[in-house]
Amino acid sequence: MKGPTNLFFMGKGGVGKSTSAALTSVFLAQKGHRVLLVSLDPAHNQSDIFEKTFSDKPSEMMPRFLVAEIDQDAWIRTYLKDVHHQINKTYAYLTAFNLEKYFDVIKHSPGLEEYALMLAFEKIRKNYSHFDYLMFDMPPTALSLKFFSLPSLSLVWIEHLLALRREIIEKRELITKIKLLGKEFERDKVLNKIEEQRKQYQALKEMFEDTLHTHVFLVLNPDKLSHAESLRIFNALRQINIKLYSTIYNKRPANKSCAQIDPVFAGIPMLNFPYSETPLIGMSNLQQFLKANEEVLEKQITVC
Repeated sequence: MKGPTNLFFMGKGGVGKSTSAALTSVFLAQKGHRVLLVSLDPAHNQSDIFEKTFSDKPSEMMPRFLVAEIDQDAWIRTYLKDVHHQINKTYAYLTAFNLEKYFDVIKHSPGLEEYALMLAFEKIRKNYSHFDYLMFDMPPTALSLKFFSLPSLSLVWIEHLLALRREIIEKRELITKIKLLGKEFERDKVLNKIEEQRKQYQALKEMFEDTLHTHVFLVLNPDKLSHAESLRIFNALRQINIKLYSTIYNKRPANKSCAQIDPVFAGIPMLNFPYSETPLIGMSNLQQFLKANEEVLEKQITVC
């Protein structure tokens, strides 16, 4: 599998997830890598950190380093438009029955947010496949876990749809016959579309499970609420076969590791950004912090 390495930063709100993503992004860009940092979090803290308003169109903050913030509502509209187009294309015959007006019910379907984020994610992967690292400042835990679970859950649903569609084909004449190089083939538009989606979600599932191309960073603090949410993230990811690449332990007491917080984190690499007296706001402060702690961070940031 080729393409950039995906780095996802997850964690409870307020633990320093966005700052950790920003620091790691600037660090890698300064090492000569092509880096795109994308905020999938509706709070869009990257605008506050870099003191600049971002949009879906990435802005260059320094050579080889771009930042973007995804407009979730805009991508939901894009997703709905795509669904509407596919329905009209695949089920063109429905217009004869004046059923198109019922398509509006899709707007109220649950799970639109994760489908929209996945659509944005795939567009970013395609447009910036020549980059070395794609960094994702993830949304709140519940939505992040739905995002990662989407391929696996969709595959379960798609397998049932395939079985149902094949049963329908056996009982009804829904086949379009086409000729290619003198040979006649049978084609069912709906079946073909379902199989395309299965390939798409299977590829996403395999990419998320591939530790060479997907690195999930869990950002946590030593307080009980952060610890409890971190455990939920760890267990939920493990259930869908996604491994943590590293923990980022902010506000860490001296000589205390993640394993001492909970044994489940034993064996997982830990990254610790030293405490900063100066607020890490603005590119200048971020770069000064990285320079002051270069020796420590060189030993810890090993995603290269």
